[in-house]
Order: sequence, then structure tokens, then C-alpha cells
Amino acid sequence: MSLRVVFLGTAGSIPTTKRSLPAIAIRRKDELILFDCGEGAQRQMIQARIGFHRKTKVFITHMHGDHVLGLPGLFQTMSLLDRDKKLEIYGPPKIKAFVEAIQQTVQFTLTFPIEVSEIEKAGLICEEKEYEIHAIWTDHGIPSLAYALIEKPRPGRFHQEKAKSLGVPKGPLWSRLQHGSTVKLPDGRIVKPEDVLGPPRPGRKIVYTGDTRPLEELVELAENADLLIHEATFDDELIERTRENGHSTPSQAAETAKKAGAKWLVLTHISARYKEPKLLLEQAKKIFPKVDVAEDFMEIELPLLDKNY
Repeated sequence: MSLRVVFLGTAGSIPTTKRSLPAIAIRRKDELILFDCGEGAQRQMIQARIGFHRKTKVFITHMHGDHVLGLPGLFQTMSLLDRDKKLEIYGPPKIKAFVEAIQQTVQFTLTFPIEVSEIEKAGLICEEKEYEIHAIWTDHGIPSLAYALIEKPRPGRFHQEKAKSLGVPKGPLWSRLQHGSTVKLPDGRIVKPEDVLGPPRPGRKIVYTGDTRPLEELVELAENADLLIHEATFDDELIERTRENGHSTPSQAAETAKKAGAKWLVLTHISARYKEPKLLLEQAKKIFPKVDVAEDFMEIELPLLDKNY
């Protein structure tokens, strides 16, 4: 089961002819996870053929308009398509008031429930059976968050020969052992999962920084990430402006990826001044080898991992 990461919008602050505003979609099984929702996100979703009827969670990093103004349009498009599944929204303080204002002032009929959770402190903010979402506060001038999607470890590989040698009959007992349950054989003997399974296999980890200056907490959040999606609004020569505006340069993003031991770095939130991102890519690659600059509708597939790090 692959994780499909789709970059719906990769611009910073204002859209360009080639870049829409920040939004990243992750498709995992029957679920859609959105990080940020810039203006026109629903159009980008249509063009990317993502669909609107999946179980959906939206994680907003901060309340600057380029990261959140796509929500009204998303609500209306979903309603016009008769969505009935709950939409979950997570974000910093004021996200709840913003969503309520949309519902009170924009005239459309909402066809689905919306559940808004304001994040008050860093740490685990969402837990599902197979994954968790963690958040930290970043350094951007207003309350702003970075998120990590962390899959839980999967059971190790099932060794059929070991099961046979222990007298476990093929069938339901094999399935229970594969899913981590202890079983009792007809003769009364107990067989534990660790008797027939290899070591647990790690899940995948995706980290999205939102807008931020470099900080040590982000290095810790991104430790061993399979994919680190990091903003790089301005190039290294504009480091003073970058610092003043609460952003990062390509080299700073690359340093974070290197310190964290991340496997892949993708730069996003690109200023409109860069018609061609070659300069940003070159600056980052001097420090971190596996790096790309995101383009709208770029897709990344992260396959399941079978070995420990």
C-alpha cells in the first residue's frame, strides 16, 4: 500500500501562472489528508483527480490567508457534490472562529458535518489505528504549526515454516498470529506472534513544515523522515529578508534535512520572484543530495518499507 503525495499548490503568498497556493494532499487507502488549503484548492483537487467523497482530514499550519482561504471554496464544492462524510479540520487558535464565520456568512447549504479541533499544545494531536499525527509550534511570527504523519509499525513477516513446525494449522490461526494475536492450539499449547513473525516493520513518516524559520524542534520532528516537505521561500542571498519574514532558505532547509537524517527533501512555498527554481535546487543540493523543488501536481509514491532503518 503506497502513500501518494500530491502537491496541489506550491507558491508562497501569491499564486503565479504555474503555481497555486499552499496545499498538499496525501492519499492513504480510502482516506485523504490535506496539509493547508490555499485559494483554489478544490480546483487543484479536481485536476489531480483526487475526489471529494473520501474520509478527509485537513491540517492548517497557520492563519495567513494563502494557507487557509481555500476552505470556503472547498466546503461549497463538497456540498454541491452531495458529500455526506464528516470533514475533520485541525489547526491553530482562531481556526474554529474562521470556519464558523464561513458558515454564518456564506450562503450555501452544508451537506456534511464539520469537526474543528484547535491545537493548544505540541505533541500527538490525532491518532488512528494505523498512524498518528504529531505537531510542533514553529517560528513564523504568528502561531504556526508543523506536522508529522507517522505510521505505526506493522507486524513482521509471517514465517509459514515456523508455524507448521509448531503445529499451527493453516487457516484462521495463521491470520490471528499475523495480526499480532496469541493463539491456543487444540492440544492446549500457546503460540505467540513473536514465535512465527520476524521483527516489526517500520511505518513511513512524512513531515510538513509550513512557514518557519529554522529551529531545533523541527529537526527533532523530522528525525528519520522518509519525506521532509520544507518551505524555501527565498534563496540564500536573501537570508536577511527571509529571517525578517519568518521563512527559510534552501540551504537552511537542507541543513534541517541533514541533521534530521531525512531520506528525501522537497522544497515548496516558492516566492513568485523565481520563474525557474534551478537556483533554489542548486543551493540545497550543496548540503543535502536527495532534494527536489515541488511543482504543482507533482506526485510522490512512498512504498511500504520491509526492513528496519
